[in-house]
Amino acid sequence: MRTIAVANQKGGVGKTTTAINLATALAASGHRVTLLDFDPQGNASTGFGIPRDRRNPSSYDLLFDPELAAEAAQETLVPGLFLVPAVEGLAAAEIELSGQPNAAGRLKAAIQKLPACDWLFIDCPPSLSLLTLNALVAADGVMIPLQTEFYAMEGLSQLLKTIEQVRARQNPRLDIEGVVLTMHDRRNRLSDLVAADVRAALGARVYETMIPRNVRLSEAPSHGMPALLYDIRCPGSEAYMALAREMIGAAAKAA
Repeated sequence: MRTIAVANQKGGVGKTTTAINLATALAASGHRVTLLDFDPQGNASTGFGIPRDRRNPSSYDLLFDPELAAEAAQETLVPGLFLVPAVEGLAAAEIELSGQPNAAGRLKAAIQKLPACDWLFIDCPPSLSLLTLNALVAADGVMIPLQTEFYAMEGLSQLLKTIEQVRARQNPRLDIEGVVLTMHDRRNRLSDLVAADVRAALGARVYETMIPRNVRLSEAPSHGMPALLYDIRCPGSEAYMALAREMIGAAAKAA
C-alpha cells in the first residue's frame, strides 16, 4: 500500500476534488483504493454522497480506537474504492489529542488496520494542523494541488518546510509525491505564466498533467458523485484519468 497525503494549507485549490477524482480514476484502472476523509468539513464524504447519519465509524474514531478501522472503510459507488468518512467532531480531535503520548502518530497506527489496498489517499484539512501532521507522519508521500493563479506559491514554502521537519524528526520515508497544477485556464495567459514559474521552481516534482478549470468538476459534488461518474467525457475527468496514468507509470518505474 502506498499512502499519500493530499495537502495544501491554502483552501480552494482543488485538494478534495483531486483526492476524489484521482482515487476514482485509479480504482477504474483496476487498483484497490481507499480515500480517508481527514477534513472536519467532510467534503470528500459529501462528494461521494455519504449522508451525515452514515458517517460512523469515521476518521475521528480511528484516532481514538484503531480497532474500528476495518468497519470504517465504506464501499462507494465506484467498485474497488472505499471511503473512511469524516464528521464535524474531527475538529475537536486536535484539542483532545493535545498533550497525549504520540499525538502525531495516531493515524499511522490506525491505517495499518484498514483493509488491504494498493493506494490510500488522505484528504487533509486546509491548514498545517495536528491533523495534517498526523497525515504526514502516516504517509509515504505528499501530493500538493497548486492553483495556477497569482498567489499559487504563497504558503508553499511553509508546507515544504513542514515536510522537511517531519522527514527529519518523525517520518524519514516521507517524500513529495508530486505537485498537481489545478484550475488551469488556457485562455488566461497568467495561468500559463504561473505554471511555467512553478515548473521552473520545482522541476520534475510537477506532474505533466494539468487539471483545467471545468464547471463539471464543480457540479459533480452537488450530485454526490465524482466527476468521472457525473461526466466521464468532460475535460476535468479526462485530466484526472491522465494524471492517474502518469502516477501508475511513475510507480512502475520506481518499482
